[in-house]
Amino acid sequence: MTERQRRTPRQARSESTIDAILDATFQLLEADGIDRLTTNRIAERAGVSIGTLYQYFAGKHDILAALAQRRAASVRDAIAETVIERPDIGSVRAIVRSLMKGVEGSPATGQVLFEALFQKGKDGMLAHHHQAFLAAIAGRARLEIALTNESAFVLTHAAVGLLRAAAAEPDLALDPAKLEDELVRLMEAYVAALAQGPR
Repeated sequence: MTERQRRTPRQARSESTIDAILDATFQLLEADGIDRLTTNRIAERAGVSIGTLYQYFAGKHDILAALAQRRAASVRDAIAETVIERPDIGSVRAIVRSLMKGVEGSPATGQVLFEALFQKGKDGMLAHHHQAFLAAIAGRARLEIALTNESAFVLTHAAVGLLRAAAAEPDLALDPAKLEDELVRLMEAYVAALAQGPR
């Protein structure tokens, strides 16, 4: 038996354990909020020992950051595929929906995950996802617009920044469907302006 064959089952179990911990964390956030979230409760909900949990994560904030990162990467990859398959202005709504789905759950959960994604020491996370997105579509998407570093920055940061602000201000009670319409209006107008070329 090769080293690779011996390690695969362990790696599969590790991935399964991490998935269980992250799923449990999301469920507990939705049910009880951040104030009642503890590593003991996460381990119990995930069906693992607290020792096992600490083999993978340093603590609650580390788990939240991993959950936020996984969701952000999933959304980024879905958007990249949308842009590759349909690189036109008609895909803007699908892209906005993917972004909004990435913060699915209660507004409180969305705020916790946004904060975890942008927590102190993780300031480069949005830039990381921005660069990974551009790398994913490079040479694969036939865009109708010419993206400069600046226009790509605006496209990848504008909607995310507004969704982050919405998650941070739940008292505004923004209607998700109406917010989606407004984000689509904003992004479509910007893409249309880019399509007209430089001023």
